[in-house]
Amino acid sequence: MTPGSIVRFRGRDWVLLPQRGDGLIYLRPLTGATEEEVAVHPQLATLVAYEIPEERITPSSFPPPTSSDVQDAAAVHLFWQAARLTLREGAAPLRSLGRISIRPRTYQFVPLLMALRLDPVRLLIADDVGTGKTAEALLIAKELLERGEVRRLCVLCPPYLCEQWQREMQEKFHLDAVVIRSGTVGQLERAKLSPTVSIYQYYPIQVASIDFLKSERQKPLFLQHCPELVIVDEVHGAAEAYEHNKGQQQRHQLLREIARDERRHLILLTATPHSGIEDAFRSILGLLRPEFREWDIGSLDE
Repeated sequence: MTPGSIVRFRGRDWVLLPQRGDGLIYLRPLTGATEEEVAVHPQLATLVAYEIPEERITPSSFPPPTSSDVQDAAAVHLFWQAARLTLREGAAPLRSLGRISIRPRTYQFVPLLMALRLDPVRLLIADDVGTGKTAEALLIAKELLERGEVRRLCVLCPPYLCEQWQREMQEKFHLDAVVIRSGTVGQLERAKLSPTVSIYQYYPIQVASIDFLKSERQKPLFLQHCPELVIVDEVHGAAEAYEHNKGQQQRHQLLREIARDERRHLILLTATPHSGIEDAFRSILGLLRPEFREWDIGSLDE
């Protein structure tokens, strides 16, 4: 059985989710809330199944339709609508589309399709202002989350954009993010149920001020518990800079240390990737792959 397969368990149909490396089998109900996801210990389930057969996980399928199932057009339309709503989180090719509140434009699928061919996902999205870079990045993030390829996400952005990102994630993609910056840390610390766990480890979906995290006091703890997926907005403000621009250089150093983990997914967003300084542009490309820093941009061809 592969991820996305329909299985029968405890008298109910479930979708088999990707494995997470802990030896458990994760199932999501075919019809029901996402929060009803369960984890099953395969050996224990096999033992219990000798007494309770419903505890055994088996492949499931639906019988083919027959001529007696034919109804009028209204009934067929109603059935189609019900199937579309109840199976929207099943094994469709793009699972991210099941729980979003926007209708992406055609061109916004291009970064998503490119991302699905990369492992890890490392992209620079440099579309013009107003083309929806936020939606493009969050489509990728939602897809990776729905597929179980990542469990945690952090958006790094200038402090004045934190609330905007949080609002977009909640209203359009149903992602409940916390804002991490100097004015919210105390409240987040008090809200934790586990006092020994850092806020960077406790909250799975984060929107963080890059200027807050670049400080020597916060950076080591964040890097220790950095999520598997990081989205960086306005990345041109974190390009490598001259020594007199200490703040920008600190941002760039933070991103270089984040990118050092070759398994980490990294999505960079900017409407102005090239400021006319070629070294700065190459420093942004080098976050995706270190060898890009050595490119001679002027001599590149297709």
